[in-house]
Amino acid sequence: MTLFINFAILLYHLFHSINTMGESYLLIFMKVLGSLALLIYGMKVMSEALQKMAGSQLRHILGAMTTNRFTGMLTGTFITCAVQSSSATTVMTVSFVNAGLLTLAQAISVIMGANIGTTLTAWIMSLGFKVDLTMAVFPAFLIGIVLIYTKKSRYVGDFLFGIAFLFFSLVLLSEAGDELDLAHNQGAIDFFSSFDTSSYISIFIFLLIGTVITCMVQSSAAVMAITILLCSTGVLPIYLGIALVMGENVGTTATANLAALGANTQARRAALAHLVFNVVGVIWVLCLFYPFVNMVCNLVGYAPGSNSYTVAEKAAILPIVLAAFHTCFNVTNTLLLIWFIPQIEKVVCWLIKPTANVEEEDFRLRFIQVGIMKTPELSVLEAQKEIMSFAERIHRMFGMVRELLMERDMDKFKKIYARIDKYEDISDSMEIEIAKYLDQVSAAHLSDDTKGKIRSMLRQISELESIGDSCNNIARTIQRCRTNSEDFIEAQYDHLHQMFELTDDALTQMNILLNGYKKDLDATRSFNIENEINNYRNQLRSENITDINNHAYTYAVGTMYMDIIQECEKLGDYVVNVVESRMGVKQSLPE
Repeated sequence: MTLFINFAILLYHLFHSINTMGESYLLIFMKVLGSLALLIYGMKVMSEALQKMAGSQLRHILGAMTTNRFTGMLTGTFITCAVQSSSATTVMTVSFVNAGLLTLAQAISVIMGANIGTTLTAWIMSLGFKVDLTMAVFPAFLIGIVLIYTKKSRYVGDFLFGIAFLFFSLVLLSEAGDELDLAHNQGAIDFFSSFDTSSYISIFIFLLIGTVITCMVQSSAAVMAITILLCSTGVLPIYLGIALVMGENVGTTATANLAALGANTQARRAALAHLVFNVVGVIWVLCLFYPFVNMVCNLVGYAPGSNSYTVAEKAAILPIVLAAFHTCFNVTNTLLLIWFIPQIEKVVCWLIKPTANVEEEDFRLRFIQVGIMKTPELSVLEAQKEIMSFAERIHRMFGMVRELLMERDMDKFKKIYARIDKYEDISDSMEIEIAKYLDQVSAAHLSDDTKGKIRSMLRQISELESIGDSCNNIARTIQRCRTNSEDFIEAQYDHLHQMFELTDDALTQMNILLNGYKKDLDATRSFNIENEINNYRNQLRSENITDINNHAYTYAVGTMYMDIIQECEKLGDYVVNVVESRMGVKQSLPE
């Protein structure tokens, strides 16, 4: 009740100040809010520009540098320092787990590193409140606008624009703090002084406030900026400011958990591991709160209980104290818990049980998720993984066609045919859904490389759907043969099996190329198989005419036989189209 009374008193004094000072005080508040919006936007622009510059290399960096928990931690630190957003790194990591590019244990180590990397942001902000960054802002804007209009360096220009917006927002926040003059606002002084900084209740209240606000604004950087602003004016005691920082660490995990809501089980576990890691860190720091904070203050050279500091001295040193605590907390927490990654993995696996197996005949997108804070480059990675799943499903469908040809039991025959028919519907749905997703991604500001990838992927899904159509056409021809009580002779079965074997080889090679790293692969094998299919089709076509003339089988049987052979040849063409699109090569194939 006391908290609400004090908060009401604070609001009264603030409104009284607004009435007294008129529009100027309201404009200052608007300036603070606008500065925070500019800060969030600058961080977003800077982060997305760096991710676009890195592009698909992020996948290979994460894959190559997460061989053990320590390299994973260093990778998370490095990437977060680069993109200046732990939320971007954790969402990226969750996306990679969702796409099967990272294991859960690897993801946890990367997330731990992200918590260390994000401390750089706090140091940049503390510098912004201590040093006049105005002279760095305008050159960054100037160079950025020039580079944006150059094809090769436009993302560097975007990055400089983000940096400029970030620094400019810090300059505006610092000015707004001086104009607010909270150190002489009796309502603000009474409100914050009503909390006993030696009481764990007060610490816990501000920890919750920091958590809730960060969850709401989805930006720990913005809340950190407000915390630094309040502490630098001297109105917010350092202990309460540090409690807010701890709350920010918990609240920032909401971003990854929201992004993982539509993801698979492992991705949701990775997001939950981020929350578990940060909550465990907050718990042990709360147990050692005052000794730990005093140790950090001593490192910086600040005496928390002293009243000898002037407002200017507090404005200079308290942002450094907050940044130092943020660093010490996250580094210590990571060094302690990195040894317990297997245990954290077990906890999140226990908390999030595996979902019941969905039958493979049911339509579902396994890897594409509607997340937040994902750049188009990361979305393309998810779509590529979904296309791999699509191709594997089509390969299974062809396997069913091979079973259908050999099945003599009509009940089993009907079941296999029904599965093939259902797979055809699934392939149609997958093409539409992946195309819709890529269309949404293409609406964003894309790099030329990403635009090219999306064009290739749209062609791939179209050709994969055509392969599904061919499989269904072959199945219908086999069914027509059985319905009409016709049958192939032994030689025809041998030829069909040989053609099916070549077609299966083509599909196998296509899946290898779709799943591999393009630079390490060669499309020659696929083209050679297609040539073999074409040559064998030509051979069988000539033999079929001779066999019909020799009355080896009826014309109707010969027609159905060649329908299957021709459909396999078409299927091989579709496979080559997928390979050409994936590998970015073109080869003329003989008729």
